Amino acid sequence: MDATTVLAEITGNIATIGYGLAAIGPAIGLGIVVGKTIESTARQPELAGRLQTLMFIGVAFIEILAFIGIATPFIFQTTGS
Repeated sequence: MDATTVLAEITGNIATIGYGLAAIGPAIGLGIVVGKTIESTARQPELAGRLQTLMFIGVAFIEILAFIGIATPFIFQTTGS
């Protein structure tokens, strides 16, 4: 193995860790949003439909952040010479 191969393997492993880290934030956000929606529905059941709608809008924004975090390395990757 030469130095280029080792460097490529290290870069690949770092990218894989980066993808995992990009998914942790949105996963925590989803847990908080869904948990608070369930808590709010338990407190005021008559607002369940409205809360569910707002929850799905929040989930969509959180998922967009996850997709941006995962797609960013592919968009801005540099090509080796």
